[in-house]
Amino acid sequence: MAETGFKKWIITITVITASLLELIDTTIVNVALPHIQGNLGATLEDVAWVVTGYAVANVIILPMSGWLGGRFGRKNYFLASIIVFTFVSFLCGNAQNMDELIIFRILQGLAGGGLISTAQAILLETWPREQIGTATALFGLGAVVGPTVGPTIGGWIVEQYAWPWIFYVNIPVGALAAFCAYTFIRETPKEEKRPVDWWGILLLAIAVGSLQTVLEKGESEDWFATTYIVVLTVSAVLGTFLFIWREMSTDHPIVNFSILRHRSFAVGMFTSFVLGFGLYGSVFVFPVFCQTLLGFNAQQTGELLFPGGLCTIVMMPFIGKMLNKGVPAQFMAAAGMFLFFVFTNMLSHSTLQTGEKDVLIPLLVRGVGMALLFVPLTTLAMSDLKGPELGQGSGLNNMMRQLGGSFGIAVLTTLIHTRQAYHRSHLLENITVLNPALTERLNMLTHRFMSSGKSVMDATTMAYKALEGQITRQTLLLTYDDAYWLSGMVMVFSIPLIFLQPFKKKLKAVTDAH
Repeated sequence: MAETGFKKWIITITVITASLLELIDTTIVNVALPHIQGNLGATLEDVAWVVTGYAVANVIILPMSGWLGGRFGRKNYFLASIIVFTFVSFLCGNAQNMDELIIFRILQGLAGGGLISTAQAILLETWPREQIGTATALFGLGAVVGPTVGPTIGGWIVEQYAWPWIFYVNIPVGALAAFCAYTFIRETPKEEKRPVDWWGILLLAIAVGSLQTVLEKGESEDWFATTYIVVLTVSAVLGTFLFIWREMSTDHPIVNFSILRHRSFAVGMFTSFVLGFGLYGSVFVFPVFCQTLLGFNAQQTGELLFPGGLCTIVMMPFIGKMLNKGVPAQFMAAAGMFLFFVFTNMLSHSTLQTGEKDVLIPLLVRGVGMALLFVPLTTLAMSDLKGPELGQGSGLNNMMRQLGGSFGIAVLTTLIHTRQAYHRSHLLENITVLNPALTERLNMLTHRFMSSGKSVMDATTMAYKALEGQITRQTLLLTYDDAYWLSGMVMVFSIPLIFLQPFKKKLKAVTDAH
């Protein structure tokens, strides 16, 4: 039964706050890695596992969260996830060495996976069935804005205080969320005790954990040139097939694949994957592009992302109201994908003279596009689910978005690596003494350095170094332009998927509350 009045809104604020904790922690640590590395005396490879361990644990628990919520009660599981996440955040900030920090981050990821999907299920049960669009829009505020503002918040905390505080800030927020969850959220009936599918849990951990690790570490380990990446890839493939076979053949699966009978949800799994590709991929490429080529620091980059995030926040309620009034979600989602393509297309024409004003409009377009994407796509995917299916669907849907983001980052990282070599080779074809433009540029640079008091030999050496720097910057520019172009193409070619989902006169609620 849906809630009303003050209780409805306090539950809404509680679950959004709890999910924001998990979503912001997905990216907030990234800017603090150099500080953690120096403070704990770790190598770059070791400190990277602070991010990888969290992501792997998060993806493993997401598809299981529906089963866990059903077995222990959705409120109990949600409350336990908040408490564990908050306590482990303290342990992360208090870690004395890298091994401790990695272990605590894995535990934090396991608790965080329970937060995000259970929060969505509770929120959709709290709102009445005719207001599904508004409920989805409110949840989307955290899901879209959280990963975007994470690096900004992390950068500010590290600069003003110290890296442990990126974890300590979770403690008061988590404590308040736990109190409100215990006080206001209604318990749903637990499912009857059934045998635990331990084989399913093991195969899920092997399959999803291996896949996520390959995506996180593949590029840095030169992909299949590294033995453990090959082993994990085989484990991911075999584990996936065995897991699906196990869940389809057992009477008590931990992941109920029967919900894929709903065409809207089955197609929604793919569209959520594409959404993750665009959301996390663009958040990955843009800060690196700004800080590597345009000379912005972390705080400036975060300030650039803020107006687009604010635009998403402003748009979300309007999108929800349009859905409630019966505007087809397919049309809004298609418009969102097109706007995302416009955003990437505009940035794919960037130059080395691109400034803050030049990227503001594309980021605002992205903000509108993300609002048009997240709410309709999630609503379409979840609209036919109800009761126990809601928790299962929420977990799988969030897992696909997370995997889409991991695939996006892995693909774009590989693209940047390979296209960088291609563009450099292409540019070097023009570096020849037979090129009068090159000779003119070298002479100009040499005379400039000589005018500052350098000898002819030193000035010539410096001129060649300056030319090398210009080639490197042009190479990176062309490479990042390619990355933006690919992200846009993925969105454009995914538009037909949206129209595979059935049209409805008016979307019903995604749940019949217990």
